[in-house]
Amino acid sequence: MASDPLAGVPLLSGQPVARGERWIFSAGFNVSASLSPTARIDSEVADLARLSDAGARVALLSHQGSHRDGTAGHLPHIAAHLSRALGRPVRYHPENASPGAALAARRMRDGEIVLFGNTRLHAGEEAGDPQLARSFAALGDRVAVGGFSKAHRSHASNTGLLDHLPGWAAGSLAAEVRFLAPWAAGPHAPPGGAAVLGGRKPEKTLVGLAGLVGRHELVVPAGVVLNTVLRALGHDVGASDLGERPAACLAAARAALDAPGRTRIHLPTTVFTVPAGQVGTAPARPVALADGVPRGHAVVDFVVEPWALALLARARRALLAGTPSRHLDGYTVASGSVLRALSAAAPGSALLLGGDTTTELPWPGPASTGGGSALQFLVEGTSSVLDALRSRSRPRRST
Repeated sequence: MASDPLAGVPLLSGQPVARGERWIFSAGFNVSASLSPTARIDSEVADLARLSDAGARVALLSHQGSHRDGTAGHLPHIAAHLSRALGRPVRYHPENASPGAALAARRMRDGEIVLFGNTRLHAGEEAGDPQLARSFAALGDRVAVGGFSKAHRSHASNTGLLDHLPGWAAGSLAAEVRFLAPWAAGPHAPPGGAAVLGGRKPEKTLVGLAGLVGRHELVVPAGVVLNTVLRALGHDVGASDLGERPAACLAAARAALDAPGRTRIHLPTTVFTVPAGQVGTAPARPVALADGVPRGHAVVDFVVEPWALALLARARRALLAGTPSRHLDGYTVASGSVLRALSAAAPGSALLLGGDTTTELPWPGPASTGGGSALQFLVEGTSSVLDALRSRSRPRRST
C-alpha cells in the first residue's frame, strides 16, 4: 500500500463550494426505522452542514435493505434524524430516478438538503445499471461520495454516478480509510496477524478468507464461512446456512484450504446444532464434528480450540469480521470465547468490522461499521469507490 492510502483521491475537504452549486451526496444510511445505531448517519453530518452553510443544494442518495429480498423500504426516519442532527429541515422526496425527482432537485433552494428515495427500491442499483446511474445523475452536477460501508460495491449510486459526474471523497470516507490503514494486511505488514471471519455475507469468504490466508498467522472461519469450509472439506453440514453465492464461496474456500503458506486455519472438533426450523427457540446440543451434523439440523455455534484462542490473545493485529455464532439467538459459546481472547490482547490490537458485528457484540475497543468494505480495503489496500474516484479524477486524453 502507498504511504498515503488516499493518494490520487480527490477530497471534498479540499474542494471550494459555491452558493447555488448542485451536489449529490452518496451516503450509506443503511439504518432501520429503530435508528439504532446512527453512526452511519452521524458520520456525514459535518460535511452536509458545510455544504449547506456554503449555500449548496444537496440531493442526498442512500440505500437501506436490499431489493433482492424485499427488505428495502422508504427513508423518512433518516430525514427526521438528519433534521434533528443538523438543526435544519431535511425534506424527504420518495422518488430518485424519475422526471419528478429531477424536477424536485432543480427546484431546490440554496442551502437546502433533500433526502431522495431509497436507491435499493430499484433492481438496477445493486447491479450497477448504467441507465439508473444516469437517472440518479440528473439530481445534481457533482458528487460527494461517503457511505464507507458500501465502498466495496460497484453500484449505480456510487461508482455508477462517477461515470457521469465529477466526484470527491467525503470526510467520512477519508477518515475511515485513514483509520483502517495501519491494520492493512499488505506485503509489508508485520507478522502475527489473526482473523475471525463470521456472519453470513459472501465477502467474508470471497474477500476475507481468500485474501487473508497466506498473510495471517491464524484464520478462524465462523458463521457461514465455517459452514462453507466444512462443506469444502467433505463434511455433511445438514441444513446449515450457506448464505448467498454458495457455489462461488465453496470454490474460494477450497482454494484457501489448498493455498501454500503458514496460515493455520482453525477447525473445531465440536459444533452446536439445532433443528433448522427451531433456531433461536431450541437449545443447541454439542456434536462431535467427526460424527457429522444430524439430518435437518443447522450449525449455530462451535467451540474454539484453546490453541487458537491463545493465538488471538497474543496477535499483533486481530480482526473480527462478522459475528462468530448466532449470538442474538442465544448461542454465544464461540462469540464469547473470541471476545474474551481479544479483550486479553494488547490494547488497541484488536478490531471489529461490520455494522451488524459492532451492534450485536459488546466491544469497547476499535471498530469500523464497514464490513465488506473494510475487508476489501484491508486485503487489497483500496476499494471499488476509491479506485473509481482515482480513475475519474485523471485528465482524459482528447481524441
